[in-house]
This record gives sequence, C-alpha cells and structure tokens, in this order.
Amino acid sequence: MPSIAIVGAGPGMGLAIARTFGSRGFDVALIARNRAKLDDLVGQLTAEGITAAAFPADVLDHDALTQALKDAASRFGGIDVLEHSPAPSIGSMNLTSPSQTSPSDVQGWIDFLLCSAITATQAVLPAMREAGAGTLLFTNGAGSVDPNPMLGNVNPAQAALRNWALNLHKELAGTGIQAAHVAIGVWIGAGGPPEIPTAEAEDIAPLYWDLHTQRDEAERVFTG
Repeated sequence: MPSIAIVGAGPGMGLAIARTFGSRGFDVALIARNRAKLDDLVGQLTAEGITAAAFPADVLDHDALTQALKDAASRFGGIDVLEHSPAPSIGSMNLTSPSQTSPSDVQGWIDFLLCSAITATQAVLPAMREAGAGTLLFTNGAGSVDPNPMLGNVNPAQAALRNWALNLHKELAGTGIQAAHVAIGVWIGAGGPPEIPTAEAEDIAPLYWDLHTQRDEAERVFTG
C-alpha cells in the first residue's frame, strides 16, 4: 500500500490531508512534537478505516526528524509522499515588521520552515530516486508570494522555502519525482481576524491530491 508522511501533523490541515490520502488507500505516518495529540489523530483516522501511526519528533531536532521518517518508512515499507507543514502555536509567533526585524528573528523561522524541509527531504529522497517515483509537497503561507509587513520576520523564511521548493521541482523534472509548493492565503477554520478570508481545511486538502496525481505543477496558491 502507498504511504504518506505528514510532517507537522495537526488537527487542521494535517488531518485533512491525511483523510484525503488515507481515503484513497494510503497508509499515513503522522509526525509532530506532541505524542498525545498525534495519538488522538491516529485514533480518529483509525475509526474511519485509515491505517495511521504516530512518530513524535520536533522539526528543529534534525536527527529526531530524520529518525522519525526512517521509522515511518520501516513501518510502512517506504514513503511515497512527503507533506511538510509545521506550524507554531499562535502565541509563540513573535511577529516583527521588516524595519524591526533582526537577523536572529529571521534565523529562527529559517530553521523552523526551510531547514526542517531540507532535513525531511534528505531523509526520503534517496529512496524515491532509487524507485524513480515519489511526491514532495511543501505547505507555506501566501506571504511567501506576496509579503505582508506584519510578518517581516516570517515572510523571508517563507520565501526561502518557496524558492528552494520551486528549485527542487526544476531539479527533479524527468526523474519521476514531483516536488511542489502550496501557498495558503486564508485563515484555516474559525476564529481568525475579521479582515482575513477563511476556508476549511477540507476545502484545501484536495489540491494536494491534485498535485500528487497530475504532477505537472510546481505551485498552487489558495486564496479561497
């Protein structure tokens, strides 16, 4: 059975993507820091008839993230799709404007978004190259495409991830491996600022399946 590993799995986009692929016959590996939350997601997916397992790891711990993906590959006989979408808690975001941003403000986001994506990719790409097949999907905010002054420290890291993902797509062209970037420009679920458009995770998740199956696009931008 094919498998998908979701790095940064949570009850929003992670769960929706898991359901999208799991309902189509994929086994699901869930990777995030909190074991209890992962176990809850596994329970929900299992109740829906989807085979899923939890592999706790902090995306900032490169060795732990690499090991989690290796464990997932051993559990499911390989990783056919990698989806990378770590998201911090709202209270820990510490946003700054461009003029007030220090190098350390940006570095933390570079580590969280870009370096974790590179680490996760390095963990699964060699086997994909050997098989001549695979999909690598990287989730990001729309500030990676159209920056917002409120996110002066976050947007540079998002743009770096986007640049790297699009470059990876070019490098892997013709190898049987699809790499693509997803930029989400809405607040997912309820409770967002009134001026920002909203969408449900279930409405966004199908585009990941499209990128995996159609295999001819480097990027999708979702704005509602």
